[in-house]
Amino acid sequence: MREEEIETAIKVVVVGNGAVGKSSMIQRYCKGIFTRDYKKTIGVDFLERQIEVNDEDVRLMLWDTAGQEEFDAITKAYYRGAQACVLAFSTVDRDSFDAVESWKRKVEDEVGTIAMVIVQNKIDLIDDAVVQPNEAEALAKKLRLRFYRTSVKDNLNVDEVFRYLAEKYIDEMNSIVEEDNCQQKIIGSSGFLNNYSKENSARKNDRNRDRDTIILQPSKRRTQGKKSLFGTRCSVL
Repeated sequence: MREEEIETAIKVVVVGNGAVGKSSMIQRYCKGIFTRDYKKTIGVDFLERQIEVNDEDVRLMLWDTAGQEEFDAITKAYYRGAQACVLAFSTVDRDSFDAVESWKRKVEDEVGTIAMVIVQNKIDLIDDAVVQPNEAEALAKKLRLRFYRTSVKDNLNVDEVFRYLAEKYIDEMNSIVEEDNCQQKIIGSSGFLNNYSKENSARKNDRNRDRDTIILQPSKRRTQGKKSLFGTRCSVL
């Protein structure tokens, strides 16, 4: 495959209580549509969208998971292999906000630490909010996660959420590659130093063998009052 044909594929799971707008968010992002009709997700749903991040083609595979507990056994299986996650709650649903940490644990129990973001959806209903702005910000700070306020209805910050996750994942992958390259250089340098030490030791042994054969003593008269060439110590760092 030619280099220009290679693309990065990122599996993103969108989790949170039912009716917080997970399906609407994915529909808006991938299809550009919004509907007021609520239809409960049964199990999981899947959509994808291709974007460009830093001149690199990225395919986002978005998995919309059911928020009801009766589907936990099904949805957990779809967390596996995820590389990024949206933790969503609704501005007008206090229970969904209180459940954010629980959703984070559920995902991490299956996939470990991945790129995550907290999303407060339905910000267009701020007049009916049951979650105070400082509460949401404090939670994001506690969990050390980026926080976005979105309105799927008004298409506010939806694109920004998924672009952030794509950029964060790519940055993490690049950091891992750089770290691996650095370790390989260190290993290579260690091998060179080891070989150098062995060769240096071999030369010293040769000189010692020569000394066993012929030992030359300097004349006290000739060296008196002159500095020795070996008077200064040198350390090899």
